This record gives sequence, structure tokens and C-alpha cells, in this order.
Amino acid sequence: MPTDSVVHQLAVRVGNKLREMRLLLATAESCTGGMIATAVTDISGSSGWFERGFVTYSNQAKTE
Repeated sequence: MPTDSVVHQLAVRVGNKLREMRLLLATAESCTGGMIATAVTDISGSSGWFERGFVTYSNQAKTE
């Protein structure tokens, strides 16, 4: 499992590239339990390139 600092650095790089290309990020997570959304929203200004995230964890919710 990557360290928090590695995840943070990757999120910053992704955010910079998305901003540069004028794109938005949307995520769908399950086993990560929202880890991606947390890493992204910990970055100041990420609301400029992070549109939304969904965390669907239970098997019932995934089926629905």
C-alpha cells in the first residue's frame, strides 16, 4: 500500500495535469472507501478540477 505522502504527491500531479488540460475528475470508489476523494480534497483548490466522487461499499449498493 502506498504511503500517504506518495498518494498526496500523485494527487497533486493529477490535479496539475487536469487543470492544465481544463478537465474535471470524477471518481467511483469501493474498496478504497473514499481514499481517493480524501487525497484529492486535501489539496487546496481541488474544487477547480474535482467534480464529484462516489463511494459504493456494500455489495447491495453495488448491485443496485
